[in-house]
Amino acid sequence: MSLLEITLERDMNPVDMIEDVAGIRDWSFERSGDDEITVSCAGTWCDYHVSFSWMDELEALHLACAFDLRVPEPRRTEVTRLLARVNEQMWLGHFDLWSDEGVVIFREALFLAGGAEVTTQQIEGLLGNAIDACDRYYQAFQFVVWAGKSASEALESVLFETAGHA
Repeated sequence: MSLLEITLERDMNPVDMIEDVAGIRDWSFERSGDDEITVSCAGTWCDYHVSFSWMDELEALHLACAFDLRVPEPRRTEVTRLLARVNEQMWLGHFDLWSDEGVVIFREALFLAGGAEVTTQQIEGLLGNAIDACDRYYQAFQFVVWAGKSASEALESVLFETAGHA
């Protein structure tokens, strides 16, 4: 028997843990099935709808956070350039453009191989990283889509950091 043929039972579905955390933290959520839940979170620039999906065959908890932003066809090439520039800076997760809907999303997965159980800290870390990344780059996507800026101009605008005190 190979190691691939061994199946381990989990004590708890990771999505059940997310529902427990959402209830304790008083987050708005909607459970759409045994393996999916969507949590609503307030960000700096907008509210985000973060979808968690448990993928049993991969033993991975997938997170997808969509922007409330539709990218019109004429701006998709420049948004793709921006995605590449932004993703170069990412340590965890990445941004994608769902071409069918023209929606920018942030994605990340937590690998829980071998029956590993998810923790509250991991869930809060995944969610916190997603919201931080979306908040950091949200305006850059807005600048490219609505202000007609280039990817470089948009990044320069949002990553501008002040030095010193006023």
